[in-house]
Amino acid sequence: MFSKIVTGTDGSETAAVAVALAAQLARQNHATLHLVVGVHKPAAVAVPSGGASVPDPTGGAQLRNAAQQMLEKVAQGVEDLDVEIHIESGNPADVIVRVADEVGADLIVVGSKGMSGTRRILGSVPNSVAHKAGCNVLVAKTT
Repeated sequence: MFSKIVTGTDGSETAAVAVALAAQLARQNHATLHLVVGVHKPAAVAVPSGGASVPDPTGGAQLRNAAQQMLEKVAQGVEDLDVEIHIESGNPADVIVRVADEVGADLIVVGSKGMSGTRRILGSVPNSVAHKAGCNVLVAKTT
């Protein structure tokens, strides 16, 4: 039923629940699992000892490297699947939807964190993904 499943992760325990569900569905459907992380590119880096912020000389490379390492670790947990990893700059919800569109996903799996309380009103990843996605969205109960 599903051939391409996209799930976002930030490496947290709650995101791991969504990744595990996405992996289970990928196994059951012999689907490709696309692991996604959205990285906000910092405009500046704070100088220690209360100094002023200065432009980030790495252009966000350190964040991207950390994201790469985190995704590789997550991918090791699902080695029995066809897994592709995606690291893109931007708001996590927008990145998840954009990758899903680019790969032609037929399912996005996101965690439920942020679906209640003030985050729901201010904008949460699962809420934004559910409203913007061009494919099915499964919200995994993670909280």
